[in-house]
Amino acid sequence: MKKWHYHTPSGSNGSIEEENLNELVQNGTLKSSTFVWSSGMTEWEPAGKVLPALFANDTAPPAFPQKSSGKRSHEIDFKILGESIQMVEIELDPQETVIAEAGAMNYMDEGITFETKMGDGSTPDTGFMGKLMQVGKRALTGESLFMTHFTNCGSGKKTVAFAAPYPGTIVPADLSQCGGELLCQRDAFLCAAMGTQVGIALNKKMGAGFFGGEGFILQRLNGDGLAFLHAGGMVIRKELKGEKLLVDTGCLVAFTNQINYSIERAGNLKSMVFGGEGMFLATLQGHGTVWLQSLPFGRMAARIVGAGGGTQEQGGVLGGLGNLFSE
Repeated sequence: MKKWHYHTPSGSNGSIEEENLNELVQNGTLKSSTFVWSSGMTEWEPAGKVLPALFANDTAPPAFPQKSSGKRSHEIDFKILGESIQMVEIELDPQETVIAEAGAMNYMDEGITFETKMGDGSTPDTGFMGKLMQVGKRALTGESLFMTHFTNCGSGKKTVAFAAPYPGTIVPADLSQCGGELLCQRDAFLCAAMGTQVGIALNKKMGAGFFGGEGFILQRLNGDGLAFLHAGGMVIRKELKGEKLLVDTGCLVAFTNQINYSIERAGNLKSMVFGGEGMFLATLQGHGTVWLQSLPFGRMAARIVGAGGGTQEQGGVLGGLGNLFSE
């Protein structure tokens, strides 16, 4: 029996015996626009062209064509839901895909399929070693080794919603308006249009690496589509025009690549130890955009631990010294 190979919208390949092709058509996996190949063919062709009998009774309209804007990222639509505890609902046209952190999905319409993959899928031609390198980079940022790809395999518009694991605000960022690149804290990325590359950025200054609240490694988002970040509490956007901004290291969410990021001491020794603002502050200077959050997750967690009898507080190394005299 002849075997057919088919290419799924999520980027993987499947194969099936010819006698079972009708099952794939009935469950929606095989469409007239799906590319197939079998022995004797010189190249992949749409199933509707080489297997017209399978779709003789198919009156469904063809898949909505992708907009030819020259962008490499899929052009998705979205809606932010909620106020203090938000989620983002993304609308996908047929064959459009959104990538997300594992476990971020809340709900999705029937017709959307999802697949967990190594990497973000922005460079599908990379081999196993290339994907392994992507996984290694994500491991350095403390994120999950895998990402989930959600694809609309239906014939109409479908929605899928995502939310972060703690209360806060979702920030939409159009990478095409940010110079094609955005640097953000390690756990800020939530989801993005297919075609967005999620990597890492090593801070060039050792001081920022060892003492900055964001660590030596930041997440780097590259692309020309929409990406969504999550921040704690309220988010404020600042436009810098050459001036310098001093920020508590934990309050930094993201910044464009035209901004220089470094670390400075928080005043003199007395202020560093007893000031409660930490020993170092992040300094940002240049021409670009900075996003700040009012309630970093680390600060909120420290308050919860402190309320439960813990002694670790946000701020200087002697932040819990006063508890020694509280008895």
